[in-house]
Amino acid sequence: MNTTVIGLDKNKTEELVKELNSLLANFQVYYQNVRGLHWNIKGKNFFELHVKFEEFYTDAQEKVDLIAERILTLQGTPLHTFSDYTELSKVKVGKNISNDVEAVTLVVDSLSELLKIERTILELSDEADDEGTNSMMSDFIAEQEKTLWMMNAWLG
Repeated sequence: MNTTVIGLDKNKTEELVKELNSLLANFQVYYQNVRGLHWNIKGKNFFELHVKFEEFYTDAQEKVDLIAERILTLQGTPLHTFSDYTELSKVKVGKNISNDVEAVTLVVDSLSELLKIERTILELSDEADDEGTNSMMSDFIAEQEKTLWMMNAWLG
């Protein structure tokens, strides 16, 4: 079997790298969205959401780095251009959103898209015996499911 430096099947890791790059692209768009929401939110929920969106973009920034480093660990090359991100992203770009309900809905929709990709990666990493990627996806999924529950509760 043709293996990577960490002992995984190269063919399986190539598919993982492709999906991880898709996740990276989607996380970059999500990051930019919540950054914009943080800056532009208005209304009676400003103080609550301003802080929450900062929490989200800080978390997304950390996850972007973890994803890119995992791609490198799997001997891939992380995407790093905005054109790659927008081409691959399924997360909708939120532009000039200042309304609280619209902002939280964008977060909910974005996290739902990220979860779909993460679950695909979870399956692939399981098949590849890639515990590092599997563990990372499990952590991301558990955290984002809780955030989705909270954001949906906020929406009512």
